[in-house]
Amino acid sequence: MNQANNKKGYYGQWGGAFIPEVLHETFVQLNIAYQKARSDESFWKEYLQLMSNYSGRPTPLTFAENLSNHFGGARIYIKREDLNHTGAHKANNVMGQGLLVKRMGKKRVIAETGAGQHGVATATMAARFGLQCTIYMGEEDVARQRPNVFWMEKLGATVVPVSNGAKTLKDAINEAFRDWVTRMDDTHYVFGTVCGPHPFPEMVAWFQSIIGQEARGQIMEQHGSLPSAVYACVGGGSNALGIFQGFMNNNEVELVGVEAGGKGIDTDQHATRMKGDRAAAGVAQGYKTMFLQDSDGQMLDTHSIAAGLDYVGISPILADLGDSGRVRFEAATDQEVLEALELTMKTEGIIPALESAHAFVQAFKDAPRLSHEEAIIINMSGRGDKDIFTIAHSFDDPSWKAFIVGRGDEYRKSMGE
Repeated sequence: MNQANNKKGYYGQWGGAFIPEVLHETFVQLNIAYQKARSDESFWKEYLQLMSNYSGRPTPLTFAENLSNHFGGARIYIKREDLNHTGAHKANNVMGQGLLVKRMGKKRVIAETGAGQHGVATATMAARFGLQCTIYMGEEDVARQRPNVFWMEKLGATVVPVSNGAKTLKDAINEAFRDWVTRMDDTHYVFGTVCGPHPFPEMVAWFQSIIGQEARGQIMEQHGSLPSAVYACVGGGSNALGIFQGFMNNNEVELVGVEAGGKGIDTDQHATRMKGDRAAAGVAQGYKTMFLQDSDGQMLDTHSIAAGLDYVGISPILADLGDSGRVRFEAATDQEVLEALELTMKTEGIIPALESAHAFVQAFKDAPRLSHEEAIIINMSGRGDKDIFTIAHSFDDPSWKAFIVGRGDEYRKSMGE
């Protein structure tokens, strides 16, 4: 992955490191540790070994035969990041940063999380390496991702609900930065996506590149040629950049990022930064990118059925790739996501996370227009069991409602109410 100009940490006009002076020395130390690791072949070997024997990599590339026959066009392959340890691609970045933490000698980690998968992965890494761990999570996300909150806490992490702002991911990031400023000496911020101040976008993309490296080899082995297109959902953008890097230099492979269309991009209930007209260039949370903001530069509220896609900004790397036309951006509405999810479950017996299902939506739209000799890859960034409450509610499942009511009654009885 090449930077688009000669200024470190910038991709075209996007990126940078807009940080308070108090964090300057911390970022100097982080950059040094990261660059040393990047130039040390033994570090990457240690990382690959860890991901193999602890996280279960490589993850499979599954040929979705039934979906391919259903649409009658391209052969559809699914990169199964849901089978990575902790159920999503997040472990790739977190375990890599954990190795860096060991090198830096720090004893505590903090993180932000939206869908909860990054939080679970960070708590898992902290348990594995014997680190203290605090996770910041917006109150709204805590409510809709309660199973992940439960597991974070059982793994030993302290989960701090954030009640500021929209009570979602951007607010959790703000609180994590406030924490870091107070405990720089012993704490590392395990940033979860390819955003934030340099070196986080570059570093997270590096660890996530393992997805694309695997997928490229797997598609060549199974299909015999490169895919016509690769699809990934885009919140901050780490899973997308992870798989895109395997095909970035092959212009014949179209790269498609799918954002959260929410209730529709013609409404104010979505989270599309590259598709639609509500986003503009801005500087926030330590970097410059496209943010959803009003004419006064105030960040707008976002909406997505998927907690991991409602972030107000986008990776500076992806913003640049969008500017150049290397990545095509589309949007999937909440309703389209539920329909794609249901079809995938009933056709293939695979349950994508709500985030991942956004990528399935656009792939399903494009597949029928391609020939059966062509292949496409969908990056399934996570599994859908974390979304059981949201999915069951959205499908208005009566048996699920009865189960929840019944368990509530049992709990009240056990508490003597």
